Amino acid sequence: MNNTVRQRILLSRDIQMDDFNSIETISIERYVSTGGYKALDKALKELKPEGVIKEVKSSGLRGRGGAGFPTWRKWEFVAGAAGDEKYLCCNAAEGEQGTFKDRCLIRSNPHQLIEGIIIASYAVGARKSYLYITESYSKEITVLEKALQEAKEKRYIGEKILGTDFSLDICIRKCPNKYVAGEETAMMEVIEGRAAKPWQKPPHYPANRGLYGKPTIVNNTGTLSNIPHIVLKGGEWFSKIGSPKSPGNMLFTLTGDINRPGVYELPLGITLKELINNCGNGLKNGRGFKAAFLPGNPPLTESQIDVPLDFDSLKEIGSGLGCAAVIVLGDRTCVVDTTLGFSRFRMEESCGQCPPCQMGTAKMARLLQKIEDGQGEMDDLVNIENTCSSSKGQGYCHLLSGAAFIVEGAVRHFRKEFEAHIHERKCPLRSSAGNSL
Repeated sequence: MNNTVRQRILLSRDIQMDDFNSIETISIERYVSTGGYKALDKALKELKPEGVIKEVKSSGLRGRGGAGFPTWRKWEFVAGAAGDEKYLCCNAAEGEQGTFKDRCLIRSNPHQLIEGIIIASYAVGARKSYLYITESYSKEITVLEKALQEAKEKRYIGEKILGTDFSLDICIRKCPNKYVAGEETAMMEVIEGRAAKPWQKPPHYPANRGLYGKPTIVNNTGTLSNIPHIVLKGGEWFSKIGSPKSPGNMLFTLTGDINRPGVYELPLGITLKELINNCGNGLKNGRGFKAAFLPGNPPLTESQIDVPLDFDSLKEIGSGLGCAAVIVLGDRTCVVDTTLGFSRFRMEESCGQCPPCQMGTAKMARLLQKIEDGQGEMDDLVNIENTCSSSKGQGYCHLLSGAAFIVEGAVRHFRKEFEAHIHERKCPLRSSAGNSL
C-alpha cells in the first residue's frame, strides 16, 4: 500500500454485523455542515463536465461493483456519445452472497451517494437518473426516499441546480429480490418494465445502447459514493490511497468463521491476513485458517493469505476481488458443504434464459450434493471439472462462469477433502461446527 495510515472516506466508522440494524443515518443538515454538496458546487461552477472527468481519471478510481473497470473510461465514452438523451443508473441491487457494503453506505450516508449521482450525471450529460435497488431492502428505500426529498427541497435536485442550466431528476426503481436482477443489462429490462433477464454482450453494452436505446452509465453505489470526495479534494489526493493500480478504499464485508464479522473500510492492497486478524479479530474458537471465498471467484488458501486484496494482485493468482465479500472458513468447516452452498445458490438464482446456465449450474449442484451425501464416485470429480471447464464464458451474464470458478477452484485447492468424502462415504468433519454460510 502507498500509505500506512488508515484514512476513512466513505464510512465514519466500521460497522460490525451486530450493529447493522442500528446504523445512524446522517441528516442533510449534518452532511452539509461537514462539506456536503460543496463538490457539486465545484463541479458545476468550476470544473465543468470535462474537468470532472479529468479529476476522476487522475484519481484512478475503478468500479466497485466487481469488474474493477476504470470509471472515467465509461464516463468519457457516454459524454462523447451523440445525442442529448442519456441516462445514469446507480446499481444498488446487492445480491451477491455475503455482501452488505452498499446497504451500509445507503443507511449511513445517503447524501454522499446522491451527490455522487448528481455529479456523475452532470459529467456525462444525463438529465434523468435511476437509483435501482432490491425491493426487499425496505429500510434502505425509506432512507433514500427521505434523502431525495431533502435534496429536492434544498434545490440540489430538480430544475436549474444551484442556479446553473443543469437540471436532473432522480427516480427510485425497485427490482426483484434475485441475484440476476443486479446484472446491468437485466437492470435495463426491469427499469423498462420487463423481466430481469440479461442481454447478450457483445453487442449490447449500456454505454453504447442502454436505457430506451440511449447511452447509459451504470455505476455501483460504492463507485458513486467516492465521487464527491474526488471532486472536492482532487484526483491526485485519491490516487495516493490504496495500491498504485487500485487506488482508494474498499468496503470489505467480512463474515464466516471469524470473531468480529462486519463491514470494514480499508485501503485496497491490504492483505487477507491483515483483514482477518486486525478487523475480524482472528478466527473463532482458536481455529486455524483453511480458506476464504470471494463469491464468483476461486477461493484463497493458506498459501495466499499474504496476497494484497486488490484487483490486479488477485487476478495475477487466478482469483478476483469481486464485490469484496470475504467469507472465511476455519479448519473445521467443510469445504464440500460450503461449495455446495454457493453452487446451489447460483442454480436457484439462474433466470433460465440460457440453457448452458440452467443445465450447468444444476449439474454442478447435483454432483456436489451426491458427494456431500456420501454417494459420490471418483468419476464425479472429473465430471465436475469438465462441467466447470465447458461452462466458463457461457451465458449472457457472469452467473454461470462465477459458479464454475468457485467450484473448480474449490476442487483444485481442496481435492483431498473431496476425495475423503468419496472414500469415507461421509464428511470427515461431520462433528465440526459446520457450514459458515
